[in-house]
Amino acid sequence: MPRVQKRCRIVSLISFALIVGASLGLAASRAAAGSRTTAGRQAEPESAPAHLSAKGLAQHPFLYCGEWQNRSIENQKIYVIRDGKIVWAYTNPGKGELDDCWMLPSGNILFDRQFGASEITPDKKIVWNYDAPPNTEIHSVQPIGKDRVLLMQNGNPAKLMLIIKHSGKVEKQLILQTRSQNTHGQFRHVRMTNKGTLLVPHLDLGKVVEYTWSGKELWSVNAPSAWAAVRLKNGNTLISGNQHGYVREVDPEGRTVWEIDHDDLPGITLYTVQELDRLANGDTLICNWPGELPLAEWPKAVQVVEVTPDKHVVWVLHDFEELGPASTIQLLDQPGNSEKPGDVER
Repeated sequence: MPRVQKRCRIVSLISFALIVGASLGLAASRAAAGSRTTAGRQAEPESAPAHLSAKGLAQHPFLYCGEWQNRSIENQKIYVIRDGKIVWAYTNPGKGELDDCWMLPSGNILFDRQFGASEITPDKKIVWNYDAPPNTEIHSVQPIGKDRVLLMQNGNPAKLMLIIKHSGKVEKQLILQTRSQNTHGQFRHVRMTNKGTLLVPHLDLGKVVEYTWSGKELWSVNAPSAWAAVRLKNGNTLISGNQHGYVREVDPEGRTVWEIDHDDLPGITLYTVQELDRLANGDTLICNWPGELPLAEWPKAVQVVEVTPDKHVVWVLHDFEELGPASTIQLLDQPGNSEKPGDVER
């Protein structure tokens, strides 16, 4: 089994031609408001401590993208940030949300675009492409070694596929259960583990299930609106709760051993929690998507939060002047601490 890239790892940016970007100003406080959220709660006035966002974009180099930028699926952008500046950006020429993006060791970027998936070089040449069939959507891609992609295709039926890039051949396929015909709400981030098993957050079924390629269910846990699931080195699983606004770590028995709810962080509301990860130092990185708020009120939300095991916030990304909402972030200065799926290319 080829070895998959881990999102939070040291990645070379040497192959990227730096594009000089203006230094980005950071908002030190959030506007007060009382707008509703999809969970029915009221958006509280927020003012995260200014020192948490003092370094802002300069805290880490990172790859960044998010769905529904400007409440649209047109002109969606991927960014590379280094030294606090945008050094590279790409605008998807077609319609489609951006939910999953990875920088590969080659410097290429693999990303989904709702109606397909692509791999692009630093000079913006598409070197691999997959167009989703009619009435299907793609919100999850994962690089598997040098020449394979794990691709989740929402549809009726919904198909999880391992695709060989150079030939386009589907090497393996698993049909997954769904609740309804609504393809958009079926799945987001699906991952292959280090053992070659498949960790599947069933967004519409409200659970996370670990499968074999034959479809055998090895493990499951109830998790309302599960958006992403990350298998950790300790055997536990980190889960994000989408519009429920939670981050939850569960053990192999399904017991919650660590959790952050939407109002647990002083001065910060978790609106829609999308991707998340556990860093090498034990911190947890949380993408906080504000799409449930009116566009004018997005600046009241922080896009990314880094929190310690004792739930102390050490960094927030809060900048809607240049960046849109965060669905996924890959820190380029971190080795990561999640389980490395089998045969990771190094």
